[in-house]
Amino acid sequence: MMARVSDEQIIAIIKEQEADEKTADVCRRHRISSATVYKYKSKYGGMEPSDAKRLRALEDENGKLKKRLAEQILE
Repeated sequence: MMARVSDEQIIAIIKEQEADEKTADVCRRHRISSATVYKYKSKYGGMEPSDAKRLRALEDENGKLKKRLAEQILE
């Protein structure tokens, strides 16, 4: 099981799988499950690394805003 995977690594894994390489081979090489590959593909499919970085930044910002809103509601 891999620790935190970078956006570039996720995009590379997806491109390997899409390049007519067997999913099982990609999974074995990167030590991940096939479910993980398909999860990455559903979330990051068709993206470039810069797009994935922007998505992650937006998700982080959204989480911070949700936390702020929850704190304000509790006050």
